Amino acid sequence: MKKVILDTSFIISCVKNKIDFVEKIMLMGLKILIPIQVLEELQKVSVSDKKYYVKDSSKLALKIISKNKFENIDLGKGHVDKKLRNYLEKEKNIILASLDNELKKSVKNKKMIIRGKKELEIR
Repeated sequence: MKKVILDTSFIISCVKNKIDFVEKIMLMGLKILIPIQVLEELQKVSVSDKKYYVKDSSKLALKIISKNKFENIDLGKGHVDKKLRNYLEKEKNIILASLDNELKKSVKNKKMIIRGKKELEIR
């Protein structure tokens, strides 16, 4: 089964735009991977001084993630994007779901994007 790794920006954007990313990804036949570091970022954002809709989206994202059985991976200590990049360089078949243009340009893996604020697409 192919796998997709989700980053913080992708998850928050899906929740904010009311995209059922879990269902859509499962219908694509993909297994979801969520780095422990992404969960930690979501927890930090949920109690931060960010705008209320970002905080609310991260809180809801944590609830959605806790209700589902996703594979959690540990990228190790350090900057999350850099660790994600290193992980994806070794795992060429894993799809990256991110809104971070710099991260997307730095890896050769296929990417999952949000198209039209409602659909998910692999490129």
